[in-house]
Order: sequence, then C-alpha cells, then structure tokens
Amino acid sequence: MKPLQQALDTELIRSFQEGNQLALEILINRYKEKIFSSIFFLVKDKHLAEDLFQEVFIKVIDTLKSNRYNEEGKFLQWALRISHNLCVDYFRKIKRTRVINSDSTDVFENLTTQLETADTRLVTSQTHHKLKLMLDYLPQEQREVIVLRHYADMSFKEIAEITNTSINTALGRMRYGLINLRKMMTENQIAL
Repeated sequence: MKPLQQALDTELIRSFQEGNQLALEILINRYKEKIFSSIFFLVKDKHLAEDLFQEVFIKVIDTLKSNRYNEEGKFLQWALRISHNLCVDYFRKIKRTRVINSDSTDVFENLTTQLETADTRLVTSQTHHKLKLMLDYLPQEQREVIVLRHYADMSFKEIAEITNTSINTALGRMRYGLINLRKMMTENQIAL
C-alpha cells in the first residue's frame, strides 16, 4: 500500500470520507497555495482571501462528508470553482466594478526571463507589485482569467470550465486583459 502522501486525490477523498482526517489535511496542503493565490489575486486583500479560503474548505468538507462530491478526478478544478463562485458572490455583494481598456501581448513572459541576482530580485519584486496593482484596474473577467492562467497555472480548458465560458471566451478575455495591461504600462511608462 502506498503512503498517504502519494495517494491520488480520489484516494484521499475516499480515505477522508472513511474517517481519516490526515487524508483531508494532505489534500488541503496539496492545493492550498494555488487556491489561496487565485482567491488573493481576485480580491486583493489578504485577510479577505484567508476568510474566503476557509469558506472554500468548509464547503469542500461539508460536500465530502455528505457524500455529495461527484468524483471525476478533478478535485482542484472543483475547489477552484468553489473559490471562484465565493469571490463572485463577494463582488456581487459589495457591487464592486472597475473597467479600463488597454493594449498588449506577452507581459508575463518577460518576468520569468530575469536573472536571479539580488538586484534583479528587487526589480522583479517591484515589477510584480506594479503588475498586481495594474491587475486591479482590469475588468473582473479579464483579471480572473489572467490570475487563473498565470498564478494558478491552469489551462484555458480548465479556466473555461471554472468560469462557465467557452475556451474562445477565456482566450479572448486573456487577450484583451494583456492588451489592457500593455496599454497601462505604456501610459505609465512601466517597463518589464
């Protein structure tokens, strides 16, 4: 029998449903960074992101305990959909919208090509900060796709499933989001 740490998601879920709390802990630890990052980059508030993250896992636990989880081998996408829906509900609740138009292509690829010296780490940190600030000014749909793609490392197919859109819509939102980021960078004379 393989160790619990190496178990598949479905095996961990089954083990948790049979009463093994450690299985849930392993499952949470496996995906907490991706889920928290996707929430944080959407809501832009660490404390709110922590609250929503906890709500995600309360819903996950409730669903698993009541045996309502539809086992499709896609636990991460399911948990990200729950987090996405909680963020959408939050934004609906406070009626927060921002819209700005812009122009661009591969903004993120430039970030990964920088050297890892002390000076470039500082520049990278400042650039990431500026980029995160600019993401706040994108329309919510564009920001969401960029965050899910570049910070949660999801495919466009997964993004389309989570956002209940077609792959073409997800691709279009990404394209317009990057165009908007490039325009903001040009207007504010920010180089990556």
